[in-house]
Amino acid sequence: MTATSDSLALGPTLSNACVQGSDPTSLIRTVYDQHGPLLLRYATRLLGGDRHKAEDILQETATRAWKHASFLRSHNEHLRPWLFTVVKNLVTDHHRARSLRPLELLPIEDLDTTWESPDHLLTLQVVFTALQDLNEQQQTVIKLMYYLECSVAQTAEHLDIPPGTVKSRAFYAMRALRKALEDRGLEV
Repeated sequence: MTATSDSLALGPTLSNACVQGSDPTSLIRTVYDQHGPLLLRYATRLLGGDRHKAEDILQETATRAWKHASFLRSHNEHLRPWLFTVVKNLVTDHHRARSLRPLELLPIEDLDTTWESPDHLLTLQVVFTALQDLNEQQQTVIKLMYYLECSVAQTAEHLDIPPGTVKSRAFYAMRALRKALEDRGLEV
C-alpha cells in the first residue's frame, strides 16, 4: 500500500476522531492534513491547472467547514464527500463569476499575449502604437471585442450602449486601426 492509499484508508478513522473534537480547529486541521492534498489536486484539475486559484478554493472550503463544524461533527461520515462537493461548487461559482465579471476588473495577465518570435513582438509594438492613434471609444471597443473577446451584446452591456452602436464603432475602429497600421508600413 502506498503512502497516499494509507492516508486514504486511515482517513475516515482519523477524521472521525478530529471531527468529534471539541473545537472547530481540529476540523480545520483534518481538512488540511488529511484531505487538503486531494482537494487541492481536484480543484487544480477542475480549474485547468491554476494551482493558485485552487489554493484559494481550498482555503474557502476550509472556511466553510469551520462555519459548519457543528453540522459536520454530527455527520462525520459525510466529511469527505461534503468537502469535495464544496470544492466543486466553488469552482463552478468561479467559472460563472469569470463569465459575468465586470470587464474593467479583468487583469491584463488574463489576456493571451504569448508571442513566440521577435517578429511577433515587433508587430505587437506597432499595433499597440497604432491603437494610441485611435480615439478613446474606438480603443475601448477594440480592446473589449478583440482582446477580451467579448460579444457584441457583452460589449454593449458593458458600455451601456445599443448593440448597433457597438457594431458601428467596431467597424469604424477597425477601419481606423487598419489605416494607422498601413501608415506605419504594416500590411493588414
